[in-house]
Amino acid sequence: MVQNEEMSQLKQQALVDINEAHDAQALQNVKVKYLGKKGSVSGLMKHMKDLSNEEKPAYGQQVNALRQAIQDEIVSREEVLANEQLEAQLRDEKIDVTLPSRQIALGAKHPLTRTIEEIEDLFLGLGYEIVEGYEVEQDHYNFEALNLPKSHPARDMQDSFYITEETLMRTHTSPVQARTLEQRNGQGPVKIICPGKVYRRDSDDATHSHQFTQIEGLVVAEDIKMSDLKGTLELLARELFGADREIRLRPSYFPFTEPSVEVDVSCFKCKGKGCNVCKQTGWIEVLGSGMVHPNVLEMAGFDSQRYSGFAFGLGPDRIAMLKYGIEDIRHFYTSDVRFLEQFKAVEDRGEEEC
Repeated sequence: MVQNEEMSQLKQQALVDINEAHDAQALQNVKVKYLGKKGSVSGLMKHMKDLSNEEKPAYGQQVNALRQAIQDEIVSREEVLANEQLEAQLRDEKIDVTLPSRQIALGAKHPLTRTIEEIEDLFLGLGYEIVEGYEVEQDHYNFEALNLPKSHPARDMQDSFYITEETLMRTHTSPVQARTLEQRNGQGPVKIICPGKVYRRDSDDATHSHQFTQIEGLVVAEDIKMSDLKGTLELLARELFGADREIRLRPSYFPFTEPSVEVDVSCFKCKGKGCNVCKQTGWIEVLGSGMVHPNVLEMAGFDSQRYSGFAFGLGPDRIAMLKYGIEDIRHFYTSDVRFLEQFKAVEDRGEEEC
């Protein structure tokens, strides 16, 4: 009888303590107090030694029932506390959907990407193909197939990164032209542009880099003349620098073209009057070009008596520097967010104009 009264009091006190537990830690303390190995319920088992063998089973059942009752109350209280915590969290962390949203910062195209895509779009519209090639190239395609045998002094014009005696980092995208001509098995027409990175052992300063981009164009067909080249370059200059631009051709030398010309465009800033951009000359040098050398055609399997062609090469880095007034080529490759963010404004203005 004494044991039953003790169990009843213990249960009542446990219920009080459970209800007064206002957080998970307090409830855990109550659980340990009553149900732990040294807890109050386990302490009831000390009375077993005073009972007869006939009374022990019934008494053990009563202790287990008390343990289960307290355990059930603790579980119920855990659910209540969890719901209260969730309601408090929802109340405190409520989202006000009427507040202005956080603006997501959007990037913009890199100025080199913008320039390259602008040039690509123009030539795609003229029916050219875009062809890409290997950045690690064979000496044969980088030089020999372009009329530059191993003993040719013009190789000194391009200080190269050699990997082995026969492989190097390409110094221009012209190997793409050589490979494409070879693949056509002497059959024209061929109209391609070749964009990509090129590498030369050059000093890194405001206007030079050991890595830069280049776009070369090639047209090979029957009856291609210098006038076709001039008309193409006039269209390119006006697309890049304005509809009122003019070009001039100056004699030059490139091993893979004959005749060869340097191409200048009338200054877009001073309209030919002379300024800091054109160095007071009224003209800006933008690219090199010429008629494809007969030797290049013959090495690729084309009949130079039947086919002729023109080729040109320009640097998007230089074009972008001129268009956007960038004074240091290294800005293109340092990934400085302060520099790149300026072109988001350029892109926005372009969208508004459209």
